[in-house]
Amino acid sequence: MNAKLLISFTLFMSVLFASGQKILDAYIKDGLSNNQSIQRQELGLEKNLFALKEAKSLFYPKVTFLADYFLADGGRTVDFPAGDLLNSVYSSLNQLTSSNRFPQLQNQQILLNPNNFYDARFRTTVPLYNKELSFNKKLKQEQIQLQTFELNLFKRELVKEIKVAYFAYLQSVQAVKIYDNALLLVLESKRVNESLFKNDKVNRTALIRAQNEVIKYETLKSTAQLQSSSARSYFNFLLNRDLDEVIQVDSNYHLQVASITLDTTIQLREEIQKLSIAEKISKDLTGLAKSWQMPKINTFIDLGSQGFDGKFDNNSRYYFIGLSLQWDLFNSKKSQYAIQQATINEKIQRTESDYIDNQIRLQYSTAIYNYKSALENYKASVINLKTARIYYSDILKLYKEGQALFIELIDAQNQLIQIELQVNISLYETYIKAALVERANASYQF
Repeated sequence: MNAKLLISFTLFMSVLFASGQKILDAYIKDGLSNNQSIQRQELGLEKNLFALKEAKSLFYPKVTFLADYFLADGGRTVDFPAGDLLNSVYSSLNQLTSSNRFPQLQNQQILLNPNNFYDARFRTTVPLYNKELSFNKKLKQEQIQLQTFELNLFKRELVKEIKVAYFAYLQSVQAVKIYDNALLLVLESKRVNESLFKNDKVNRTALIRAQNEVIKYETLKSTAQLQSSSARSYFNFLLNRDLDEVIQVDSNYHLQVASITLDTTIQLREEIQKLSIAEKISKDLTGLAKSWQMPKINTFIDLGSQGFDGKFDNNSRYYFIGLSLQWDLFNSKKSQYAIQQATINEKIQRTESDYIDNQIRLQYSTAIYNYKSALENYKASVINLKTARIYYSDILKLYKEGQALFIELIDAQNQLIQIELQVNISLYETYIKAALVERANASYQF
């Protein structure tokens, strides 16, 4: 029977906690969708996706329409002695045929610049070999990956901040409740002292001290309420909402401590993945700097028409196919200097990667230790709370019977309230530390 009750209670707690998770997850979803910085980064990522498509398009054929029209007069000419070459032959032919069918020709001066001439064509160009285009495409792809990790990194940091702010708010709300209960205790103490004073069992000092305790806890409650309002404003600020908007309080978090996953590797951290991409970018930048040593080969084909006086017929139409080669052989060591800079950047990136990797490992291990410490503090405070409640109950009973001093009652009362506050602080501290562990091992799933 006891086992069945335990299983039922466990299932009940699991349902309650899952419900609470849904509340917080809904807030996280709102925070991620309403954050303006995330919206800007998403637009930047979309822009880089189009930049990648642009880089890929450079590998495909490009068709261009070109048209030239020329009017010319003067300039260089070429002498063509048509008369000198053919007139004697034409004279002999006229004598043989007894006719004038072969006229005498004049020597010609041909203008080199074409006059009233057009050339219209469709040119299709295709790159056959161009290392610069290949590295450009790879760099665009890696920049998208890098920006994706940047975006997820910002989201993960925002999730952590939202969780920490929410738990801080729940902690402040519970603190106000504790001070409400504390006021009930001190008001009861005041009532008891007023009764004892009327029966001449205590002096006026005890009554005044009881009244001062009421004032003290009223002041502490007001301070706690102000702190709760501040925590509410910060949480709403993270969600980009009105600062005074009501926050749904999930009391299920006050039923058990936070649990964490310890077997997640830090390799899921966006910082680690960013470093890997950054190293690839450094290598590709070095490759891009070296690409000047490689030739660039393109092919092209022209389909068009050209002729004088706007004529368009079978004789004016033409096609033209060719290959072009560009090979930079000397540029005053400009490219060598660029290669040396890129090589140094690779070394710097490797050094930075080692440092950040160690830093993240330290952060993760510190987060684990802090969570375990918070958990132990919570367990100890729960045990102390049980003892403090028994002690306060015993002292109150003895005080009513006149067997304990009022100073002992106040001490037991303050001790109980302080331990209740400590339990509240240490409980939500486990949730805050668990959120930091979740951030350290990047285990939150978007």
